[in-house]
Amino acid sequence: MFGGSIGNLVEWYDWFVYASFATYFAGAFFPKGNDTAQLLNTAGIFAVGFFMRPVGGWLLGRFADRRGRKAALTLTVSLMSASALLIAIAPTYDQVGYFGAGVLLVARLLQGLSVGGEYAASATYLTEASRPGGRGFVSSFQYVSMTMGQLIGLGLQIVLQHTMSDDALHSYGWRIPFIVGAVGAAVVFWLRRNLLETEIYAEEDARQDQERGTIAELLRHRKEAALVIALTMGGTVAYYTYTTYLTKYLSNTAGMSKSDASLVSFCALFLFMLLQPLAGALSDRIGRRPLLITFGFGSMLGTVPIMTALSHADTFTGALLLSLAALVIVTGYTSINAVVKAELFPTHVRALGVALPYALANALFGGTAEYVALWFKKGGVESRYYWYVSACAAVSLIVYLTMRETRDAALSRDRADGPAAPGKQRTTAV
Repeated sequence: MFGGSIGNLVEWYDWFVYASFATYFAGAFFPKGNDTAQLLNTAGIFAVGFFMRPVGGWLLGRFADRRGRKAALTLTVSLMSASALLIAIAPTYDQVGYFGAGVLLVARLLQGLSVGGEYAASATYLTEASRPGGRGFVSSFQYVSMTMGQLIGLGLQIVLQHTMSDDALHSYGWRIPFIVGAVGAAVVFWLRRNLLETEIYAEEDARQDQERGTIAELLRHRKEAALVIALTMGGTVAYYTYTTYLTKYLSNTAGMSKSDASLVSFCALFLFMLLQPLAGALSDRIGRRPLLITFGFGSMLGTVPIMTALSHADTFTGALLLSLAALVIVTGYTSINAVVKAELFPTHVRALGVALPYALANALFGGTAEYVALWFKKGGVESRYYWYVSACAAVSLIVYLTMRETRDAALSRDRADGPAAPGKQRTTAV
């Protein structure tokens, strides 16, 4: 759990810190003017990073299936360290014109490549390293680490907001979190070099299959791949709406100060993080589908009233309770989506099967969520975005209602989960 999660934490800290500090560095890379237009430009680059994720999902998912989960986890965190360093040293528009925005774009493309492989490698590693009957609980730590990474980013933002002037933050203070991310990723690179490979992959590795991690093999499981895309659609839009976009929404639409909006997000995400293992453990007892169905109905019916109420939230407590209500609903998806996807595929194509379809869904829906929301806002019809989120949830709900239960799926070709074979050690820790 530690080995699979700690790198995930740093990966998603670097990924999300871009979104949480965008309000401070948007003006550094683009001409001065309308604040919403500057945010649209930075959100566009944020979305472009998502479109690199399918490439990362394909390349690094294949790499994980052919070279091992440990090797893929080490490579992804190396790419993330490099991208964070690029953003930290990127020159501004006043210094070199649009070249600085070009550096920012390259960094985001590297981040997209890295995260496209990290999600699948981490989900696969945590699922394969789990004990029988505990896969939901263990894999839920993927979103624990993801959320913790975002919390660290938001926490650092709050500290900087209270220790630096607003002018200093807009001038150079926004570079600090990216320097922290680059150093943190370098530390995790060293830690991940000591990971043990999972037993299930080690057994599969002995077969020397030529089709491991190939598109041809994935196409033999195209029904499962399509299922991953469909079940991800509603979840990823809702997740990015109530995490990366929430701070901007509270400050841009509800009129809260940036510091108060950041604090609301921090508190809501902290409680959200604590819910993940509880929901993951619950899925080990009652199955994955009940949680997914609960999320589907909750998001479809609850998004419009929650987002409408949030737009008028004028107190910290009111904004926090509404944000938390939304994230409780989203927990039905986030706590188990990684394990559900991993349980759909056999070992020799599991990482690619999780990575590529998931990355495609994120590129189309998750990565564009913030941009779509700001586009509707700029057009004066922001409420239409609420219905867009509800519609995406409705599509996924249909999938949840018709898909098979995966809780008791066997992870290897020859046997269902059970005690480790004699003389073999089950890999559960670093």
